[in-house]
Amino acid sequence: MLTPENYMGFILPTPEEEEAIARGIAADPDTYEPTTEEMMAMRPLRGRPVNPDKKVLLSVRYSPEVVEFFRSTGTGWQTRMDEALQEWIASHR
Repeated sequence: MLTPENYMGFILPTPEEEEAIARGIAADPDTYEPTTEEMMAMRPLRGRPVNPDKKVLLSVRYSPEVVEFFRSTGTGWQTRMDEALQEWIASHR
């Protein structure tokens, strides 16, 4: 038998706590409790969000020194490499 103490390790709110939660939702002007129809119309998000800045996937070869330098700067090194190339383009127009 499921009880609040053994339901997947979670302690479920009591009816009084549920009422307090509902009152809090009703009092908050920035939110509301969606209807069953609205919940059924919602679709789960899948994958990464669409990035409005489209990038082109290609294979390119760089000298080991260039790759080592940018990789040594840590996470986001490819973005920093892209930014460095964009700066070069801007200064050579």
